[in-house]
Amino acid sequence: MLSHYQMKEIPYLRILGRTNGSLEPVTLFWTASGIELNVKATEIWVKIRSDYDVFEPWVDVIVDGVLSQRLMVNKGEQEICLFRNMERDKVRNVKLLRDTPAFPTDEKTLLQLLEVETDGEFLPLETPKLRLEVIGDSITSGEGGSGAGEEMTWNSFCFNAVDNYAYMAAKELGAVYNCISQSGWGVFCSWEGNEQQAIPLYYEQVCGLLNGERNKQLGAMEKWDFQKFQPDVIVVNLGTNDSSGTKNMDRVGKAVEDFLRKLRVCNPESYILWCYGMLGAEILPTLEKAVGNYKRKTGDERVEFVKLPDTQEGEFGSRQHPGHRSHEKTAKILVEKIQEKMTLLVTP
Repeated sequence: MLSHYQMKEIPYLRILGRTNGSLEPVTLFWTASGIELNVKATEIWVKIRSDYDVFEPWVDVIVDGVLSQRLMVNKGEQEICLFRNMERDKVRNVKLLRDTPAFPTDEKTLLQLLEVETDGEFLPLETPKLRLEVIGDSITSGEGGSGAGEEMTWNSFCFNAVDNYAYMAAKELGAVYNCISQSGWGVFCSWEGNEQQAIPLYYEQVCGLLNGERNKQLGAMEKWDFQKFQPDVIVVNLGTNDSSGTKNMDRVGKAVEDFLRKLRVCNPESYILWCYGMLGAEILPTLEKAVGNYKRKTGDERVEFVKLPDTQEGEFGSRQHPGHRSHEKTAKILVEKIQEKMTLLVTP
């Protein structure tokens, strides 16, 4: 017999990503936000509420570390089966993740988890080995991770939160991670030069880049409580859009230094890796110099610049963005770099 559980009634539930703190329901704003649980059952379902005007949300279902479903979510309330007809005596780890990023241009965008239905029992989760925060643009949002190589349409389908360097690295490291990323945005400006489309402006909010009265009421514009999630490592992968959005490298460099200061105030103990290079390295000298200037001026040695491998022919996904092989190469470099620094990190 299936039993219904409100999200607040589920023991050992782990919330993934920045949320407004409410379990009635759990509202998912960012790429790779979601829930994780261990369950011993033959089947399990999640009730979801969705809304949108243009860009429908997608979700990923991951069972024991393997992607089992990738689904477009329709408007309204519906139940999604995470698995069924399974052997009862095995404990399975299940994640349900938001596959798509936040959509500032769609004020109706909404994805909420309402309840879980299962015939089994919930069990404790393993303590993660590491806490990561990954900050970026379309690359970190997984743009290009789905669709044919020649596909250039920009829509919800082209994103992929799992075939993605952030997810790959976190999985290899046994980490939980928060993702703060938005397509087309940079550290100083967007790819079109819009200085209001810069991640640092909204970093201290839950998901302040969203628009609309409903998102405001849901707390997207509220201050984020950094005590809820203090990352051991922060990976910043910004600069790709700034390279096409402006020729003023002095302002880009200043934006990097200012953002590093903000990151340090909000996350006093985190080791910060500023990464760049998956889609060319046009402004690498500017970024690397800015990181060095910040370290020299502040004496903060828990910051490092990391050159990422460029995406080569045959490694692209859709929309001329990095594909699986490119994300895999970057994940490998980040895992090796983070493992090198493990002795400097705070034990979870």
